[in-house]
Amino acid sequence: MKKAVFLLMVLMLTVGCRSVHVSADFDRKVDFAAYKTYNFMSTEIAKVAISDLDKRRITDAIEESLQSKGFSKSENPDVLVNIFTKERKEVNVNNWNAGWGWGWGWGWGGPWGWNNYSVTTDTYGTLYIDVVDARKQELVWQGQGDGLLDLHPKRKEAKIREFVTEILSQYPPQAKK
Repeated sequence: MKKAVFLLMVLMLTVGCRSVHVSADFDRKVDFAAYKTYNFMSTEIAKVAISDLDKRRITDAIEESLQSKGFSKSENPDVLVNIFTKERKEVNVNNWNAGWGWGWGWGWGGPWGWNNYSVTTDTYGTLYIDVVDARKQELVWQGQGDGLLDLHPKRKEAKIREFVTEILSQYPPQAKK
């Protein structure tokens, strides 16, 4: 019993500490095992409102992930991959109070202390990866990752790879048994 409680606690900590929260939806009628090749929807990706550097980072990470799963890039693909992104800023205002005091009736003493405010801004992003059946031109799978972005250039690539890896860990969906 103690071992089960310990394992449950470890699982909760592991899931709670994930910096990218992912979900996926797919067409349950599709045989994903039939898909072996992919390419990108380049004209659609060009419209995404992020830098070309980030587009290239994302598509490179997608290629690496798909190829590690046995997919190959083709000019006549089974599926087409598209991306789009959303970004939001969160403003956090914190008020830190500290003080002390003493007093006796009217006119004696009083409280001393201070208020300290800090304001921070965090940028959160959502990356969507769409997989479209190239023959039918129908969306068959969509993965979504949401998390805190790191805008520092040296850490940005690692964060993008983390987003893509976490999202594509759910692709292709596992066949029901």
